[in-house]
Amino acid sequence: MFDTLDAHITRSIQLTDSELAYFHSLLRPVSLKTKSFLLQAGEICTIESFVTKGCLRKYCLDEAGHEVILQFAIEDWWIADLQSFTTQTPSKLFIQALEDCSLLTIPYEAKEELFRKIPAMERVFRLMVQRSQAALQDRFVSILTQPAEERYLAFLKKYPQFPLRIPQHYIASYLGMTPEFLSKVRRRLAEKNK
Repeated sequence: MFDTLDAHITRSIQLTDSELAYFHSLLRPVSLKTKSFLLQAGEICTIESFVTKGCLRKYCLDEAGHEVILQFAIEDWWIADLQSFTTQTPSKLFIQALEDCSLLTIPYEAKEELFRKIPAMERVFRLMVQRSQAALQDRFVSILTQPAEERYLAFLKKYPQFPLRIPQHYIASYLGMTPEFLSKVRRRLAEKNK
């Protein structure tokens, strides 16, 4: 159950067997069925979740009630509403399973205790936040500066497995376009590749 997470951690730091055992003791397994929610707007995000199986999406609603996809998370990725988790205030986001999921979760209090007992773990989470911020910045710049076709091709190159697992209308939202417009982009690309 912990093999994928342990490999994830050891890419950043080395822990002793006893430190790993302590970390494992703080984690709680969670299973989610497709379409069920890990978090809904208005709730406080009390856990960070490591995906061992499945796919989730994190999204918010715009003023018209349309979903805006912020993140997808698959195996070997973490997902949470970091603002709500860090400040322990109500979330504005939803986290929903797109497939049946198995997660390893760490509650807020347990994570703080982990940092006190194994300070090196702060490095793991700091690096994770830095990578997440860099990816978010790249995506933001892409949406503002790249034509739709280039955004879609860059998405396919970076995440080739996503179109096999994630419905097209969610990918369109993530890329900042309507599903209809993404269909046109895909048709144009298909015609170019004939």
